[in-house]
Amino acid sequence: MLLCGPSGSGKSLVAARSGLPVLRLDDFYKEGEDPTLPLVAGSSDIDWDHPDSWDTDVAVAAIAELCRTGRTNVPVYDISRSARTGEETVDIGRTPLFIAEGIFAAEIVERCRELGLLADALCLNRGPVRTFRRRFLRDLKEGRKSVPFLLRRGWRLMRQERSIIARQTALGAHACNRDEALGRLAAAAVGRRPAAAPTN
Repeated sequence: MLLCGPSGSGKSLVAARSGLPVLRLDDFYKEGEDPTLPLVAGSSDIDWDHPDSWDTDVAVAAIAELCRTGRTNVPVYDISRSARTGEETVDIGRTPLFIAEGIFAAEIVERCRELGLLADALCLNRGPVRTFRRRFLRDLKEGRKSVPFLLRRGWRLMRQERSIIARQTALGAHACNRDEALGRLAAAAVGRRPAAAPTN
């Protein structure tokens, strides 16, 4: 199960409430000194919301290994330091389903589908203002970045939120709120197919 959505949309909370094992895709960010990191246009800020700030191939390899063997080694990433600080083992045992959650999960929908690994792909949508508030308070509490950086990023993402959701759904994720996401996760966990989206 891939779970995406804008930063602050509640992905980690939904994943935790589902009761399923979780792979944190944010741990596959590149390190702050990586020369391939993209910058925000017209700024010296690193654009941590751009897919190029993320190690796609390593993330897909970890998902494939989890599906194949039930365990994989993943980096431990410290967002405040923009650095990998170690490694840990994710072990899902014999559980046939797990959640891979992160803001870039939609970027790998097609690759996971082609590999036969995809059960469903969901994109959480809470609304720009609620997401801005939740994201800012969370990042401030966790000391992820400086306050000026968080405000610049938060304002930019609030203005871009609708286009972010549009991109993620175009990549194959189903846009939904928290309750629908939990319902689809529960259905997948017991082997039921998600209900088809209504058509006009």
